[in-house]
Amino acid sequence: MIQQTGGVSSSSVQEAKKALGQRLREVRKDSGLTARALAGLAGWHESKCSRIENGRVTPSDADIRAWALHCQAQDQVADLIATARAIEGMYVEWRRLEGAGLKRLQQGMKPLFESTRRIRCYQSWVVPGLLQTADYTTAVLNTVVALRGAPNDVRDAVASRMERQNVLHHGECQFAMVVEEWVLRTVIGDASVMAGQLGHLIGVASLPAVSLGIVPTGTPRGAGWPVESFTMFDTNRVHVELVSAQLSVTQPREIAEYERTFTELARLAVYGKAARALITAAIDALE
Repeated sequence: MIQQTGGVSSSSVQEAKKALGQRLREVRKDSGLTARALAGLAGWHESKCSRIENGRVTPSDADIRAWALHCQAQDQVADLIATARAIEGMYVEWRRLEGAGLKRLQQGMKPLFESTRRIRCYQSWVVPGLLQTADYTTAVLNTVVALRGAPNDVRDAVASRMERQNVLHHGECQFAMVVEEWVLRTVIGDASVMAGQLGHLIGVASLPAVSLGIVPTGTPRGAGWPVESFTMFDTNRVHVELVSAQLSVTQPREIAEYERTFTELARLAVYGKAARALITAAIDALE
């Protein structure tokens, strides 16, 4: 996989729309109705059924209720609506997520982190949030405010993220983190902020619950090409970071693909003494 912000979002969401459309097509066929007949009964333009069944649009709650009513499938309404709403929630623009404030976004993630027993994170952009220092997080969120016009509650948001890091020291969760070496060489904030962050990485990597792997620059790449940053929560959910949005993946087949990708990237990474050497070299380069 190569980092493709548009490809990831369109692939996952579009496949989910097509799957829902196929399911609705089967409901219609089981009822004996043609697409034209169903559209006529529902008072729709005759092309609407085709657009829904081919995954070009996601049906509204009202569309699904009408579909089920005329196809004598009212018992499937709740499940179909839940599926459609999940699709709508898969791809959420950062502006919408951050619109209520960065602090609320950080706090909203806390229950998910606390209920997860195994977190696997790959970062090709920045240091993983759970491993960030307060100064580094401040620099990252200040950039978010500047680029995306998010509400400037950076101080409170940083405090929330630092509080979330308690899961590294308490609880039963295990953390596997893999980052590209160039993340260590990308100066966020200034040299002082970056030096503090890199020093912190050496310390946090020694925690019993944390495994930190670094993929060295220049490593021959096979299946483990650089990809978009993502975090896996057990085997139930994957959050993918795109330039414009966050993508939530919940379909088992897609989660399995991210699991295979993480395994390959983790195989390319170095750990322990070799990882510390890369971090130390990045600190020396700052000087």
